[in-house]
Amino acid sequence: MEEKMMFIDPHVHMSSRTTDDYEAMADAGVVALIEPSFWLGQARTQVGSFQDYYSSLVGWEPFRASQFGIQHYCTIGLNSKEANNEALAEQVIELLPLYVHKENVVAIGEIGYDDQTPAEDKYFRIQLEMAKELGMVVQVHTPHRDKKAGTIRSMEVCLEHGLDPAMVVIDHNNEETVKEVLDRGFLAAFTIYPKTKMGNERMVAVVKKYGSTNIIVDSSADWGVSDPLAVPKTANLMLKRGVAREDVVKTCYQNALDAFGKNGKMKESDWLDPEGINQTKLYNDNSVLRGQEPKVDSDKIV
Repeated sequence: MEEKMMFIDPHVHMSSRTTDDYEAMADAGVVALIEPSFWLGQARTQVGSFQDYYSSLVGWEPFRASQFGIQHYCTIGLNSKEANNEALAEQVIELLPLYVHKENVVAIGEIGYDDQTPAEDKYFRIQLEMAKELGMVVQVHTPHRDKKAGTIRSMEVCLEHGLDPAMVVIDHNNEETVKEVLDRGFLAAFTIYPKTKMGNERMVAVVKKYGSTNIIVDSSADWGVSDPLAVPKTANLMLKRGVAREDVVKTCYQNALDAFGKNGKMKESDWLDPEGINQTKLYNDNSVLRGQEPKVDSDKIV
């Protein structure tokens, strides 16, 4: 019997999702995920809201994920959209060093361009320098408008700042950008949305055309119409369409582990030899349960 596949979703905003999503992801084979810092749907107005958000990404959210057997990692950064509020952005940049060294932080991100304004460029470059100084991976958000030009500009700025392309994940790719990204030696991540960006049928076609080297599949599921099961669904469709299992493993698991595991904080042993689920645990006196019987992996609990 063929071993059940494991998946990593390296771009999913679980702070916007429910415990049902965690349960469904675990059942589908997701063993680890990465939650990038991002925009909340409306602009934050003070630095304290950023601080509380970052604190949740290194505190409450990893606990919540652990209650369903999933390892939670995150990336920390000032997102491009909110970089345009320069007075606030300056304060947020001062905050970042407090979080980038936390045990589950695997990259600076997601950073880059939205409308490609001078302010976005300024804070993108500041954070690239921070990543370079710390030897950290960078997760780049490419703009939804004027995507090809914005993607090329993002890579050129990374190179201008002396970053190794192998340390930079360029996300939100499509058929128009993938060749340029791969040819320049960057990692190409693809957001699989139900209706926009990349659909999973299109993703299958990309892998068939370009192979699996340096290609990463993610869901970018958030507070909008999106699917936290996009990675396992795309993997299953790849297999159904005749993509080799080894290529599915690379694009939906191994490439993400290799890319984001470079600083040693994200390790396969974290989920291959886990502590086990123990839903009797509390985080600051809080539980994810609401009267349910706690699940406990008794053979793992000492």
